[in-house]
Amino acid sequence: MSEAVIVVDPEILGGTPCFRGTRVPFKNLIDYLEGGHTLDDFLRQFPTVTREQAVQALEEAKNSLLARIA
Repeated sequence: MSEAVIVVDPEILGGTPCFRGTRVPFKNLIDYLEGGHTLDDFLRQFPTVTREQAVQALEEAKNSLLARIA
């Protein structure tokens, strides 16, 4: 299994879940999509996050949600 793309480190933004290797909170991606913006909009605004990281993070979130409701 690949390494988790979302990490929690108390030294980075007080433990806010962020994309690995960045200071970009995962919540920012959710907020962008919820606000009607595209993934490309998010990636342009946060260039330290790769498309692969964003897609993997969404997959992890989907799998976590499905595991909780199943």
